[in-house]
Amino acid sequence: MAYTFLCINLFLILIPVLLTLDKTHFKAAWLRYSLPPVLISGIVFSAFSVFFTLFGVWSFNPAYLLGITYRDLPLEQYLFSFTFSFAALNIYAYLNSRYPDNHWQKYSLAVSNLLLGVCVAFIYFAHTKWYTVVTFSILLIFLLFIEFFNKLRFMYRFYRAYLVCLVPFYICYGLISILPVIYYNNLETVKFSILMIPLESHFLMMCMIMLGVYLLEVYRSKLTK
Repeated sequence: MAYTFLCINLFLILIPVLLTLDKTHFKAAWLRYSLPPVLISGIVFSAFSVFFTLFGVWSFNPAYLLGITYRDLPLEQYLFSFTFSFAALNIYAYLNSRYPDNHWQKYSLAVSNLLLGVCVAFIYFAHTKWYTVVTFSILLIFLLFIEFFNKLRFMYRFYRAYLVCLVPFYICYGLISILPVIYYNNLETVKFSILMIPLESHFLMMCMIMLGVYLLEVYRSKLTK
């Protein structure tokens, strides 16, 4: 039982490994290319995880942990910030190779604008709740920067990958929430959950993947110059 959260991390690492079996559409080199973005994204969201822990947004059930912590955050949560990003970026790369058509990119700005409105609404109406405000503030900043200040166009491919990543997300976060490995403080959320997973977690995961995808696209654009 103490290895439960660690096993969830191992499951996420297994996803890119399984994708490599499709040698027609997956290049093993992508695993290497994804490491710098994963490292940066993992560090950033590990910092947010520490913040949420220190401010009482969530706490962890020691029964499912190894007992190794730093700044009150268990080792497994640090690993999760890296392993989920690693799995997501390789899913993103695989989908781009298997389905290269990008003609729906023209609709991505409309989706982003809708999300910007959602962010503003949640920040305004739930301004006293840490998990809600921080999550939607991060998403607001990322969307504004990527859509209006960044020259690389990839948001359609990002949204496609995000929808696919909901499958491992619900598997992992479902186990984490149902067991529970993590306890969420309802005073810091909007108290709306899907399959026992707080609404905010869906968008925090979106932020994590978005940062990783942006960094991956920047990294790949520099490699191709």
